[in-house]
Amino acid sequence: MTRGEAPPSVKDTTDSGARRRAPVSERKPYPSDLSDDRWALIEPLITAWKQDQVGRSATGDPGSCDLREVVNAIFYQNRTGCQWRYLPHDLPAWSAVYYYFTRWRRDGLDQRIQELLRCQIREKAQRMEDPSLVVIDTQSVRAAASVPKTTTGLDANKKTPGRKRGLAVDVMGLIIGVVVLPASAHDNAAGTALLDQAAERCGNRLEKVLVDQGFKDEVIIHGALLDIEVEVVRRSPDDHGKGFVPQPKRWVVEQVNGTLMLHRRLAREYDHRPDTSASRVYWASTANITRRLTTPTPAWRDTLGMAA
Repeated sequence: MTRGEAPPSVKDTTDSGARRRAPVSERKPYPSDLSDDRWALIEPLITAWKQDQVGRSATGDPGSCDLREVVNAIFYQNRTGCQWRYLPHDLPAWSAVYYYFTRWRRDGLDQRIQELLRCQIREKAQRMEDPSLVVIDTQSVRAAASVPKTTTGLDANKKTPGRKRGLAVDVMGLIIGVVVLPASAHDNAAGTALLDQAAERCGNRLEKVLVDQGFKDEVIIHGALLDIEVEVVRRSPDDHGKGFVPQPKRWVVEQVNGTLMLHRRLAREYDHRPDTSASRVYWASTANITRRLTTPTPAWRDTLGMAA
């Protein structure tokens, strides 16, 4: 267990040992809380996981913790960036939230929920569940002083100390894969890992991957071994000296990185474990996708009408 992390136990589910938590219906909601419609999208998977755990336990006790409130607490922490012990008192005890967060990370439930929602939103857009085109990019994120030096490094190109977060996304901005490495790692290391994830999750549907000039021949060769074409998108000579210029199709991964930064816990690396950081990306994506599936998006004409 890493210094600074809580023990994976829920025996003491209150900080004082006696304080009770108010159900979501009895407390004032937070902006990050799940609505009934959004909860209905992920509740079946969480319920199935809980039933499986109860079946495996010696006592068969399902426990009394409200798992919807646990997810609300994870969303709250992701959005505000607070520490575990600073979770509000009207949410489940931080030790209980930490316990379920780590169990779901270990069991891959966070990824499975995000994968299911990704397929649903692609079907809603009348697309195949798995994309044929994926975009890959990396971003160096500064790490807090408490993050172990063994999991961080210095990005020599961007002069950024911390970790390197790699994303694989489709053209709709939906996350296919996540990898978190020391910032000193070369983009090739992130690229090959993301290619493996994309190939596993998209199967034979995946035909092409777009990358920027930071990825070298190693990624192209690895893609060829997986029967995936890797195309390096190069900047136009006319864009030289103009700073950041969005590249066609490849710009979507930049947009996803910007959207993730709205979740303050992802604006800096605070977590001791890289897989915990990756899990936070999946939960942030889940929060975004559930909104996209349940909140009607007005057409641009309607938006102009409201502005007028």
